[in-house]
Amino acid sequence: MKRAQATPETLDLAAWLKPGDRIVMGQAGGEPSTLVDALIAQGAGIPGLALFIATSFSGAFKPDTAAAFALSSMGAIGQLRSMTRGGHLQVIPCHVGQVGPLIEAGVIGCDVAMIQVSPADEDGNHSCGLISDHVRAAVTRARVVIAEVNAAVPFTFGELIHTTEIDLAVHVNRTPVEVPPAPISETDEAIARHCAQFIGDGSVIQTGVGAIPDAILRLLHDRKDLGVHSGMLGDGLADLVEAGVITNARKEIDAGISINGALVGTRRLYDFAHRNPAIRMCAASYTHNAAVLGQLSRLVSINSAIEVDLTGQVNAEASGSAYLGGTGGQVDFVRAGGRSPGGHALIVLSATAMGGTISKIVPALSGPVTTARSEADVIVTEFGAAQLKGRSLAERARALIAIAHPDFRETLDREAHAIAQRGF
Repeated sequence: MKRAQATPETLDLAAWLKPGDRIVMGQAGGEPSTLVDALIAQGAGIPGLALFIATSFSGAFKPDTAAAFALSSMGAIGQLRSMTRGGHLQVIPCHVGQVGPLIEAGVIGCDVAMIQVSPADEDGNHSCGLISDHVRAAVTRARVVIAEVNAAVPFTFGELIHTTEIDLAVHVNRTPVEVPPAPISETDEAIARHCAQFIGDGSVIQTGVGAIPDAILRLLHDRKDLGVHSGMLGDGLADLVEAGVITNARKEIDAGISINGALVGTRRLYDFAHRNPAIRMCAASYTHNAAVLGQLSRLVSINSAIEVDLTGQVNAEASGSAYLGGTGGQVDFVRAGGRSPGGHALIVLSATAMGGTISKIVPALSGPVTTARSEADVIVTEFGAAQLKGRSLAERARALIAIAHPDFRETLDREAHAIAQRGF
């Protein structure tokens, strides 16, 4: 197919898409906003389009705007949550590291890849910029590759797409999707203090973005030689690197380099990452690979949950009939952190929801099991940290009740009595 150029004003998707095409879209900060806008505006004229997007923070996908095509995702992450109400989003349960292989195998269909890249360097290579995860898999599999070449996207080292791999380049200069830091509450700060005790000098951190991760990172400025190997990071990365806290000096692999799959933050982070050799953007086949993670000691993974039951089962996906999150990379990193010499796998959550009326430490989960109790290591709320590894079910129940909100401990204690009686 002949390579072509376009501007937002001249972009005609009907010339490139076929009825029934399956589209894989760049996600998070790598969401190609101009292509999304064009797809929403023109999609109704192309019947049967199906779109897979792993996460979205843009707010562009809503029941009314995305009605022209079938939308699927690995979860209701970011602002996709509204799409699950009324059945507007089909959830494909899978780990982040599985998405690329599923695309390569054709299980997640990819006739068209819509991605966002930086301008090309002198060798004709475009950086994947703010997201690497399964971009390469989509580009390799797709019949048509449409790239939003955005002058505002940083050139980051790692995954590259050569200009000859792009069928249609749409040139823009548009602020990429930004996710500003969330307000940090007293509860977030309390959770962060309990988490920080597990992160010592030389620890390698995996975390996401949000109030609790930001609160944790703020408490680490007295640490030395921290490392990073993560699937997603926000503005706090730049703060700790510039403070000399993150050096990656003690990592057994990728020494001196922060390994990451997605940059989700603000212009401050994006400018910091531009041509920064201390940051490498990698596909999920590397960031979430068990063999790679198994080479890291002192790995501390930090992941969130909707609820945890008294045996240590973790639900990070749904509450009753409401789908709220996703599997993401939690299981990959929980396993890695729990097995890492000197490391830990932290699951963090506030003790209550709905204004304190509902306990998030529960007798039985209201949704699916994201992380099995056999993988559970440390559960953290604002009331403390429950270390579960190697403990019996009865011991786990007591430890988890101790970090539940005091208003619910008596009720939970009664529920735990049956576990103590049975022993399983």
